[in-house]
Amino acid sequence: MALLMSLACCHLGQQKIAANGMELVAATSLVMYLCSTFMVIIIITISELQQLQYLNFSRINFEGNSIPGFFGSLRNLRYLDLSICNLGGQIPIQLESLSHLKYLDLSNNHLDGVIPHRLGDLSNLQFLDLNTNDLDGSIPSQLGNLSNLQFLDLSHNIGLEGRIPSQLGKLTNLQELYLEGGYVFRFLTVDNDEPSGGQWLSNLNSLTHLHMSSISNLNKSNSWLQMVGKLPKLRELSLRDCGLSDHFIHSLSQSKFNFSTSLSILDLSDNNFASSLIFHWVSNISANLVELDLIGNQMVDLPSNSISCSLPKMRKLRLSYNKFISFMIFQWVSNMSSNLIELDLSNNLLEVLPSYGYGIVMKSLQVLDLSNNKLKGVAFKSFMNLCALRSLDIEENNFTEDLQLIFHYLSSTCVRNSLQVLDLRSNGITGTIPDLSIFTSLQTLDLSYNKLSGKIPEGSRLPFQLEYLSVQSNTLEGEIPKSFWMNACKLKSLKMSNNSFSGELQVLIHHLSRCARYSLQELYLSSNKINGTLPDLSIFSFLEIFHISENKINGVISDFHFAGMSMLKELDLSDNSLALTFTENWVPPFQLRGIGLRSCKLGLTFPKWIQTQKHIHNLDISNAGISDNIPEWFWAKLSSQECYRINISNNNLKGKIPTSMGSLVKLQALLLTNNSLIGEIPFSLMNCTKLVMLDLRENRLQGLIPYWIGIELKRLQVLSLQKNNFFGSLPFEICYIQNIKLFDVSLNNLSGRIPECIKNFTSMTQKGSAQGFADQRYNITHGLITYFRAYKLNAFLTWKGVEQEFNNNGLSLLKSIDLSSNHFSEEIPPEIANLIQLVSLNLSRNNLTGKIPSNIGKLTSLDFLDFSRNNLLCSIPSSLSQIHRLGVLDLSHNQLSGEIPRSTQLQSFNASSYEDNLDLCGAPLVKLCVDGEPSQEPKGKIQDDEDLLRNRGFYISLTFGFILGFWGVFGSILIKRSWRHAYFKFMNNLWDNIYVKCRR
Repeated sequence: MALLMSLACCHLGQQKIAANGMELVAATSLVMYLCSTFMVIIIITISELQQLQYLNFSRINFEGNSIPGFFGSLRNLRYLDLSICNLGGQIPIQLESLSHLKYLDLSNNHLDGVIPHRLGDLSNLQFLDLNTNDLDGSIPSQLGNLSNLQFLDLSHNIGLEGRIPSQLGKLTNLQELYLEGGYVFRFLTVDNDEPSGGQWLSNLNSLTHLHMSSISNLNKSNSWLQMVGKLPKLRELSLRDCGLSDHFIHSLSQSKFNFSTSLSILDLSDNNFASSLIFHWVSNISANLVELDLIGNQMVDLPSNSISCSLPKMRKLRLSYNKFISFMIFQWVSNMSSNLIELDLSNNLLEVLPSYGYGIVMKSLQVLDLSNNKLKGVAFKSFMNLCALRSLDIEENNFTEDLQLIFHYLSSTCVRNSLQVLDLRSNGITGTIPDLSIFTSLQTLDLSYNKLSGKIPEGSRLPFQLEYLSVQSNTLEGEIPKSFWMNACKLKSLKMSNNSFSGELQVLIHHLSRCARYSLQELYLSSNKINGTLPDLSIFSFLEIFHISENKINGVISDFHFAGMSMLKELDLSDNSLALTFTENWVPPFQLRGIGLRSCKLGLTFPKWIQTQKHIHNLDISNAGISDNIPEWFWAKLSSQECYRINISNNNLKGKIPTSMGSLVKLQALLLTNNSLIGEIPFSLMNCTKLVMLDLRENRLQGLIPYWIGIELKRLQVLSLQKNNFFGSLPFEICYIQNIKLFDVSLNNLSGRIPECIKNFTSMTQKGSAQGFADQRYNITHGLITYFRAYKLNAFLTWKGVEQEFNNNGLSLLKSIDLSSNHFSEEIPPEIANLIQLVSLNLSRNNLTGKIPSNIGKLTSLDFLDFSRNNLLCSIPSSLSQIHRLGVLDLSHNQLSGEIPRSTQLQSFNASSYEDNLDLCGAPLVKLCVDGEPSQEPKGKIQDDEDLLRNRGFYISLTFGFILGFWGVFGSILIKRSWRHAYFKFMNNLWDNIYVKCRR
């Protein structure tokens, strides 16, 4: 404590602590331990360090907490770095007390609210960085009071808007200025008063870096752009996404630019330039330009030969996301600059490359990106003279050549010695993997998503320098030869998933570990035919990711298999025949962020070791044989983490969904399918506003469907509540889920009308890309690097009578509504026909009445339509014949009548699709139609038949009655003597009485 009290410098961000001019170097593990476990103690202690001048907490995880207000009490502080700290909340007003502060960096956090205007009181401030936060509102004019400021960065904030204050013109010492408008219709603007607009900008004579991105009205202010041209020391200028067009070139063609000798980097990306005149203008304003960025414009043609576009010092040229077609672009670029080292032509419309010896003759070129074009044919000869080429990216094209031929072209010249990165993924390349050892410098090779097949030949070897290899998603097969791994001593990442590789896992691991045991960090072997048992993986002491799902691995896994694997961060053993038996109080040596144990046998009780994991992002323990209550610690544990996906479906989990679920505010997918959960959907779940998938089907949940699902969970794309006990009507607020793609509330007790507002399911009304589910991902920040991890979404849907599973790609194409097996009544709302992208619609087994909407034919994307077992009336709309994609149709068991509309599609269905209706006729039914009505027999014939039936029935009844009466009386007289005597006595007495009365 005495030492801490005397600290003048505390630098924990990079594990350095200095005291009274003496540096103490702390071990990384100790510093991280202190900062994560005893952060509160450190903060309390630091609050007492009144002499502290230098404080760096950069890259320390504050877990979303706010900036401690006590920082304002450190009155002697000169330097404060809280960048990349996962900070939330607003910028505290206490920071205004740091009157001696010269350096303030709060970048790369999640700070929200407005920028405090009292920051303008920090008169000694020289460096202010607030970039990449969630700040909104306007830029405070008080920042113009920071007369000593040299660096100001307000870019990459979510909601900055309004006019850029002219008071910034008082910052005469400013050297770097970064401004950027917000997102979602929030824009920064400039004062547009001609001719004096932007006059204050000309006062910033020291400015060397100016970034003004997403300024909505900059394209309407010529004076502003002219003021930019008067900055004499400007070296870097970015006007990205400012709506600039060819008009901008013409309006400034006569303007004088003071930076013509100083400007070296120019970024005009994401604008609307369509003419190649931009190159001519650029070459006139700065002949010393080194980097030019024109990504995301509309350029098609090349400058004509009459236009001079010499940029001899150009080193980097980025032209991606334009519309270039001609391969002559290469010749033009090589004539413009012979010193080019980087050329980006990705995402254009190029179809062919120049032939060998013509076009690509840029001998200094080191990086060439041709990805996402339409290139095809024999093109690899074009690269043979690029002797300095280090990186070649041609992913997402139409190449279908044999891989061995491609490598032959690349290896027969000087390229084989220079090439370090080769990306060929997502083409149609065929063949198998040849010997690659001839590429002596190759570090990264991506062959994924092609048509490679067959076995890897014996004797094939990897390059000595290779660090990254991906061959996933091909049809390669067989055992991988031992020789393949002989040179893999620097291999860090190996991706071989989605093939048909076979052989024993133990043998594969043994061969791979001979050379890569100290280098391998990522191993992806999922979806192959690898068999055997899981060996000891601790031989790979630096392994961070291990995926081997969907293979033929079997056996029992215990603590032993993971001993010493402290670096492991992702583990996926799903869909094998594995049983995990860990000791009851096992504490794993690792901290996993991804856990995939689907269809592994984990035992009846909930796995207790998960309680030790502190950084879970993705958890899948579905179909794991668990029959237990979900422990309280589980939800409490996950609520304190950045968990994005939870799948604990297909177990026998019991109890209620706890209210603590609402703390998982970053959760994107929650799957609790096919368990025994009871109770209502907790109100706290409304806090999980980032949910994309909510699958609660096949439980025992009950109550009303919460109205707040439509209000708070607006990002939902999948909502499945099938087979529960929900009752009541569908809340109209459910229609606010505009992104919904799969909506399933079937097999419940819901009633009432189907809401008309269902037309607001916008994702089902508009054509869009099939990307939605394919790119579900979350980001992980590690130091200065943020990278993304994708995850699978899978949902079950009763499709064409069979329950099927749909994963990311299938869900991208599927748009479905299933309200079947409920008690919905009244008419089908005609607004449902607005959902023109709907693929599946199931309203069967309800109490719907009225007509089928006449505009039902607008649903031209339908493949599945089921209205069966309702009380629908009248005829089938003729527009139904316009749905040509319809694969399943069921209108049976209704009250429909009239002729089935004639079309090739509707007549192709089985008669069972129309059976048990009131009076339907026409093919495929046997009953024929006449003039659109069920056929009728001639009237006279019908009358005759009715008379005939009536007469015949009369005589048959008469005969039967006579026989029954006669034998009923006389039969009994003949059989029984006493009845016979009584009968004749009765008849004699009756006759005597009649005779006496007649005589009188």
